[in-house]
This record gives sequence, C-alpha cells and structure tokens, in this order.
Amino acid sequence: MKVIGLTGSIGMGKSTAARAFRRLRVPVFDADAAVHRLQARGGAAVRPIEAAFPGTTRDGRVEREALRTRVLGDPAALRVLERIVHPLVRKAERAFLAACRRRGDRIAVLDVPLLFETKGEGRVDQVIVVSAPAATQRARVLARGGMTPERLAAILARQMPDAEKRRRADHVVRTGLSKHAAQRQIRAIVRGLSG
Repeated sequence: MKVIGLTGSIGMGKSTAARAFRRLRVPVFDADAAVHRLQARGGAAVRPIEAAFPGTTRDGRVEREALRTRVLGDPAALRVLERIVHPLVRKAERAFLAACRRRGDRIAVLDVPLLFETKGEGRVDQVIVVSAPAATQRARVLARGGMTPERLAAILARQMPDAEKRRRADHVVRTGLSKHAAQRQIRAIVRGLSG
C-alpha cells in the first residue's frame, strides 16, 4: 500500500483536495478531525490538556478558543500542547493505516497540515503539497469567521513557507485556478500511483 502525505499551508485548498481523493474512493485520514475528536467530550486529550492548561476545558471537552488563546504566541505552551496531542494523533493514524491494509487498499492519504514541520514526511511514501498564490490564500483565510490578519500571521509563522513545501514535494497541486483544475490534477496523480 502506498501512503501519501497531503499537506499545505492554511487556506491553500487542502480540504478540497482531500474531498477529491475521497470521491476517487481513496481513504483519507484527517489529522485535524482526529484532533477535534480527541478534544471533544470524552476525548483522550481532554484530561491531560486540563491538567496542563487549567480552565481550558468545560463539560468534559476542550474549549478550543480558550486553549487557542492560551497557546497562541507562546512557543513553550505550544510545545506542551503538541507533546499531549501529537502522540494521540499518531496512534489514530496507525489504526487508520492498519484498517486500510486489512481492507487491501492500494493507496491511503494522510491529510496532515504540519507534515513537514513535524518531520512526518518520513512516515509516507510520497508527499502532495497543495498551493495557491499568496493573495488567494490570504483572501480565503480572512473570509473565515473569527479570523484576523494578526491571527493569520501567527499561524503562518508556525508553518514552513509555501515555496519550501513545494520544493520538497513529490507532487504539487495548484488550487488557485479552479476546483475542477485541482481535481483533474489529483485524478492524474491517483492514476499514476495506481499503475
């Protein structure tokens, strides 16, 4: 089974690319969704997060905005949070890949926003980076509810520059043209991997 890492900076179209893979019946592990589950009511990350960041949980779940406020701009706090969350996400990822192997899937995709930043490229056979022009990225992100230019700047400061991600990628999917164009690129990649 070929394991593909799907990554890209915020607002580059990674979610749209992941949906295109699913439409092609390629299983996709969504690291962000795994984090949400871990932080939801009864999730495995709730207790350790409350222990490390008192007051950031309520009713058995993480208050994401309170936690974000607590760690944004504080590298030491962010490292503590990552030491809690990353091993739990890896465990979910391993379970996903084991299920794909049991089913006999030929390709599986790991949708991981910080793949390069967490040295995750060593866990995959190939990396696909989604990329769009900086102006398109900025417009997409700032259109999201609650997003500010300052918050975007803080997020981008944690992410490897897009040009470096593209340089390291095995495939680059350009998402600044249209969804149809990006889907065509993804279909071609899947055909190449399946052959």
